[in-house]
Amino acid sequence: MPRKIREIKKLLLKAGFDHWQGKGSHQIWKHPHLKEKIVIAKKDGADAPSYLEKQVDRALRQIGENENPEEIKE
Repeated sequence: MPRKIREIKKLLLKAGFDHWQGKGSHQIWKHPHLKEKIVIAKKDGADAPSYLEKQVDRALRQIGENENPEEIKE
């Protein structure tokens, strides 16, 4: 079952994304450590399209990789 748009927005806020309003129902989300932007174009109660879920999951993984320090091997 796909996640709702409101759930995706909560995940992005929790991960430190900033957002601003675009035209109509479009919102643009940007994280300070990522180059890519995520555009959400639906109302909060709508199901998230699969491409958006994949895009968000990929961005959250990249943030997690950037925030975890690499282990130093001796």
